[in-house]
Amino acid sequence: MTAQTPQFLLETQRSNWVRLRTLVILRWFAVVGQSIAIVFAYSYFELQIPIGLCATAVGVAVLGNLIAIFVYPENKRLSDREALSMLAFDVLQLGFLLFLTGGLHNPFAVLILAPVTIAATFLHLRQTVLLGLFAILLITFVAEFHIPIETNEGFILRFPSIFLFGFWLALVIGVVFLGIYAHRVITEMHNMSDALAATQLALAREQKLTDLGGVVAAAAHELGTPLATITLVSSELMNELDKGSEKYDDAVLIRDQADRCRDILRSMGQSGKDDLLLKHAPLETVVQEAAAPHVSRGKLVNFVVKSDADDRQPTILRKPEIIHGVRNLIQNAVDFSTSEVVVESRWTEDTISIRISDDGRGFPSHVIGRLGDPFLNRRRIGLRPGYEGMGLGLFIAKTLLERSGATLTFSNGGQSRKSSALAGAIVEVIWPRNEVETPFHGETKALGENQQFEL
Repeated sequence: MTAQTPQFLLETQRSNWVRLRTLVILRWFAVVGQSIAIVFAYSYFELQIPIGLCATAVGVAVLGNLIAIFVYPENKRLSDREALSMLAFDVLQLGFLLFLTGGLHNPFAVLILAPVTIAATFLHLRQTVLLGLFAILLITFVAEFHIPIETNEGFILRFPSIFLFGFWLALVIGVVFLGIYAHRVITEMHNMSDALAATQLALAREQKLTDLGGVVAAAAHELGTPLATITLVSSELMNELDKGSEKYDDAVLIRDQADRCRDILRSMGQSGKDDLLLKHAPLETVVQEAAAPHVSRGKLVNFVVKSDADDRQPTILRKPEIIHGVRNLIQNAVDFSTSEVVVESRWTEDTISIRISDDGRGFPSHVIGRLGDPFLNRRRIGLRPGYEGMGLGLFIAKTLLERSGATLTFSNGGQSRKSSALAGAIVEVIWPRNEVETPFHGETKALGENQQFEL
């Protein structure tokens, strides 16, 4: 079953995660650095720069920080527009300083890359592109129009034209490359973080279902004898009473209600089991339990059991990770199949494996190597029209199954025709036997006392 993505994971306002205080502190560092550079250039190197205008430019940055500190609370989170405005202001302020101090002839022009790189780490791609274009336009402007830097002797400090063009081109490439690189890395980090959070939620949900089913199974076990007694006594009363009498109808009602209680407890127990008897089960039983929600969806689901070792079917642990992971894989196979899905359980002396195949079109060859990555949804593979989701199903299944010790491989039937596998997509899950097989090895042991569940 594909986990339903919680609402907070659908939130795309990544910039809301950044506090105003963070950008304010970064701007203070910029102000200090600019002040030191201006003072050092003017007093030590005795460069003829408009010191008053430079001080004004730095003062505007200080004023902007003071307004941000006193107007907004310290823990304010920035929206996309607010963050873009602050970073655009920083680019403009730095561009004005470069205009006053030689344009691209000033080696500190490389600092124009900083705001763009910062923007790429938390703004959306559209805002990052806008800021990058603004920075490129500003770089181009100050390359042509600027106040030249003069020494105390009246010499103008400038690069040769070819070096100036090279520096401009390097800055433009830097804006584009660093912006794309930083945005790509941060996007991957956010995707993985969100996907892992969804995986934890899916596992927690499966664990809660298992615990609830365990409580129901324990209740059904404890209530079985009283319900059987009520059914027996009511049947005996029916035999002694005249049909059609009021007491006979009461006895029938008592028996029917006892049967109904038994059926309710049995059906509730199907959602999960965790009593002492069913902490482990035969491999085929675990596979069929995982597939249960999808065997009646209009597609033929065939179960095949094969052994390459001996005739004794291994008994494995009923871990929520295994149940939920295999269930996700079977759901994907049913979703993409034409009419049939084959679930093959196999074991050898060293391994236990489950191979799930369908008769659909198979995996696109260009994405097989990326299957299991988070957010690989239909917009990238285009195989499930009308399906809406974040593409986390395979990632959740892969993560949970690998947590249980499994190794997953993805292939197509046309590429790897194995045993009873169909010609569509094939997913194979392989565990070392010592990772999932119970230590009982099929031996019968006393169950002992039922243990209390902690809710």
